[in-house]
Amino acid sequence: MSLIIRSSAIHAAGCYTMAPIRKGARVVEYTGPRISKDDADVKYEHSPTTYLFGVGDGTTVIDGHGTAMFINHSCDPNCESLIDDGRVFIEAVRTIRPGEEITYDYQIGRDRADPPNVDEIFACRCGAQRCRGSMLWPPRRRAPAPRRAPRRAGENT
Repeated sequence: MSLIIRSSAIHAAGCYTMAPIRKGARVVEYTGPRISKDDADVKYEHSPTTYLFGVGDGTTVIDGHGTAMFINHSCDPNCESLIDDGRVFIEAVRTIRPGEEITYDYQIGRDRADPPNVDEIFACRCGAQRCRGSMLWPPRRRAPAPRRAPRRAGENT
């Protein structure tokens, strides 16, 4: 794939394709050293930016290096992540045009230990029409609308 890194309207730098990518194609592999989640928590305790990707076993993460670490989150992505035999690939979910930014939905898992402002910490600025406002998954549940008292027969509103 012919990918380049350049400035992004979503967040700092982004990854762009210079050639069309067909739906279903593997765009890039997410590479880097594999470390334990516990070691990563210590290593990045005070770092606002990390490029960690869980490999699905819950205990190991990839400390991102290379092109894939510049792929930004979007609530309306053109790619998705795929874990295959412990390796992480970014795969196109639709045809991607030359010059288009490569994105996928990070779906960062919520945790009971998250601070109250976790949605602010992981705020999404993808600009998608149906942006959920957060890179976290599942989306934050909105409080139910207040119920109206039932109307009585003959009552005007």
